[in-house]
Amino acid sequence: MVTLSAFADEISADLAEQLDVLEAEGIKQIEFRSVWNKNVLDLSDDELRQVREALDARGFRVSAVGSPIGKISILDDFVPHLAKFERAMDVAKYLGTPYIRIFSFFIPTGHNAGDYRDEVLRRLTQLVQRAAQSGLVLLHENEKGIYGDEPERCLDILRELSSDHFKFAFDPANFVQCGVKPFTEAFPALGPYTAYIHIKDALLEGKRVVPVGQGDGEVKQILQAMFVNGYDGVLSIEPHLAQASAFAGFSGPELFHVATVALKGLLKELNQSWDGQSVHARDEIL
Repeated sequence: MVTLSAFADEISADLAEQLDVLEAEGIKQIEFRSVWNKNVLDLSDDELRQVREALDARGFRVSAVGSPIGKISILDDFVPHLAKFERAMDVAKYLGTPYIRIFSFFIPTGHNAGDYRDEVLRRLTQLVQRAAQSGLVLLHENEKGIYGDEPERCLDILRELSSDHFKFAFDPANFVQCGVKPFTEAFPALGPYTAYIHIKDALLEGKRVVPVGQGDGEVKQILQAMFVNGYDGVLSIEPHLAQASAFAGFSGPELFHVATVALKGLLKELNQSWDGQSVHARDEIL
């Protein structure tokens, strides 16, 4: 049985509305990226306390901190970013999750990514070492424009930093937007390192994000292969159906429902159960 989670800020900036919609969909976990129009790492201690109390009161858990760590240029000063990473680790521990989503730094437009390999590895090594000391796991997400945006470079850093504290968050749509066929060209190498899956799909033509199963993300094949290998981890819904930027996305309640129904349909086709499966009152709306 897999666990469904979601970027709840794609529903609304309001925490109560986020939880209401997730509950209606039978989803009780959040990949926590932002609330009240503030990034998770910019929340005050008091705001974090309010979030945790609300989650605890309604039986929600945090599957991962959807941090922006690593979403700076490789040319930017890394020292302030390390301080932000310390905050990310504190937040993860406070919210009871072992996972922090990270990236491998934007490469300047027109530059050869390989020229920055050593600096990328130097920075990531520091992050992984600090995470290991805190008993946390960093999830590297492939993202267009960063060092690890293509399968070969993702594999490179995963091999070089081989650790129980550094794993892969597989995002099919982000590979599509790099012109990569996710299952055919990325999964054979990266499947063994995958510990977390983002549920997002896109079209190769135009790179537009679409509900899962309706694009070129080969999501059904990826999930089927993961399930054959015994995957029982998190599927985190990140629809991006209304708008998307380098740091966030938005769908709204109704489009979020479209995304959720699409995923549940795929899981049913694959005869795969998920937590909260009995809660499907809205599944027949579309």
